[in-house]
Amino acid sequence: MPVPPSSQTDGPEYGYSRVTDKSDYQFMLLALELARRAAAEGETPVGAVIVRNGVVIGRGYNRVEADQDPTAHGELIALREAARQAGDWRLPEATIYVTLEPCIMCMAALVLARIRRLVFGARDLRWGAVGSLFDFSHDPRINHELEVVSGVLEEESAALLQEFYRNVRANKR
Repeated sequence: MPVPPSSQTDGPEYGYSRVTDKSDYQFMLLALELARRAAAEGETPVGAVIVRNGVVIGRGYNRVEADQDPTAHGELIALREAARQAGDWRLPEATIYVTLEPCIMCMAALVLARIRRLVFGARDLRWGAVGSLFDFSHDPRINHELEVVSGVLEEESAALLQEFYRNVRANKR
């Protein structure tokens, strides 16, 4: 799969990097599959995949409604599985792929888990904690920074969210 030129980031001067590996797209496609599964189950379509040494060690998608749990975000579900697989809550060699910019809660968990790299699709202007509302990935007050690649399969991720919320609004009428 070719690397689309539109998947550039805000630039290395902000601690963000550019896509350098086709596997970023392959793993983001897996995250999109999980996001579609969430949508099919009536959940906000966000999917997450955690990879270490080229192997998927954690998968998750939003299950807030199904679990009646405000912490059941895809990133946290994937983190729990990855920690179990790794036998350690610290994941310093791992990359997380997520379809939507993580929220404050999820970014705090990613920082605590020492995730090395974050690759995400669409920005979240309401809750985003990787530059949209806050930036926990490069806050000098926090003892860990993540390498960030934004905008990978952004259009597909955003379209999935837009379609989901369009259907939610239509069903309320």
